[in-house]
Amino acid sequence: MTPAGTAASAVADAADLFRTLTGSEPDGVWSAPGRANLIGEHTDYNDGFVLPFAIQQRTAAAARLRTDGRIRVASTFAAEPVEVALSDLEALFPSDGVPALAEWAAYPLGVAWALRAVVPAWASATLPGVDIAIASEVPVGAGLSSSAAIEGATGSALNALWTLGLDPVTLAQAGRRAENEAVGAPTGIMDQMASMLGVADAAVFLDCRTLATRSVPLGFAEAGLEVLVIDTRVTHAHSTGGYRERRASCERGAAALGVVALRDVTPADLPRAAEVLDDVDFRRVRHVVTEDQRVLDAVAVLDGSAVLDGSAGGLRDRAQALGALLVASHASMRDDFEISIPELDTAVDVALAHGAIGARMTGGGFGGAAIALVDSELVTPVSDAVRAAFAACGFADPHLFTVAPSDGPRRDV
Repeated sequence: MTPAGTAASAVADAADLFRTLTGSEPDGVWSAPGRANLIGEHTDYNDGFVLPFAIQQRTAAAARLRTDGRIRVASTFAAEPVEVALSDLEALFPSDGVPALAEWAAYPLGVAWALRAVVPAWASATLPGVDIAIASEVPVGAGLSSSAAIEGATGSALNALWTLGLDPVTLAQAGRRAENEAVGAPTGIMDQMASMLGVADAAVFLDCRTLATRSVPLGFAEAGLEVLVIDTRVTHAHSTGGYRERRASCERGAAALGVVALRDVTPADLPRAAEVLDDVDFRRVRHVVTEDQRVLDAVAVLDGSAVLDGSAGGLRDRAQALGALLVASHASMRDDFEISIPELDTAVDVALAHGAIGARMTGGGFGGAAIALVDSELVTPVSDAVRAAFAACGFADPHLFTVAPSDGPRRDV
């Protein structure tokens, strides 16, 4: 089983598109990774904890300055480029949930708008125009944050070309603002932070309230383990529907419990929550509260500080404990948060039945992908079993590939 796509192909495709667009060479090509979330779903916008990692599949942005104060963006997944004056971005955004242009273009243009807002007004007015061509190897709609990869690649390119000198956290915040206010998707900051702060062979433990982070070594390769992504090919859209409803439910729960965010609710508070909330809002709250605890437990397991059968345990013992947390996370998302779908449940159940140590849906839900922690030698048998089960159920053929914890943004050319 080989990873889907390579960063090299995205870089080459972005550079080729740039040449077609402009007839010239780019000043450089920058790339940023997508991310897989090991555990911690729908906790980010509740000021909670998450444990994602950057993946090797990347989005590339080939870019070059121009002298007319305009920004033009093109991508390999759109027929036409979009061009506006930099000074007109303030009229386009925020979008109040309805982008004033093609949604794909709202991501890079939204980043440019957000970055202009970070610098003083006099400096913003002097920023030169830019052409940007984008290509990606991050599967769209699979819960691997193709959007954060676009934002990270665009932000990295503009940070360099505009000589802004911004740190990765500030770039992540600009990406989140683009997603929230330019695209209108009510997501938290996990995706952008995971993409910007990724480290090879490690996850990013993020406190979404303080934005404090630290790398947590995973040791999967040493333990002979792979993270298998099972993309159901059922697409989702964060800016509409159930995602927005779940966030509103969490906000109602926090208000009814008298806290700033569900981060401030502990498992010990759940009996009181059951008394003051209706059944639906209580179950949404219960997922977030218990998921936060599962993230903390997962970090303790990976750090070796969790007591497992009387000791910290070896790599395999820690992997088994982590797997149990992944399974519990999926059950919570399926039953309490109600964001799974039959395809995701089938992927998880079949993977576990054929030897996966742990498995769960990942991403915003209502489609997308599941991940399974699998012994390297079982990747192919598990994949074959999932494909057979999908065919038997009449589902679309899933896209299966492995991901590896990888580094964050970089300049490739």
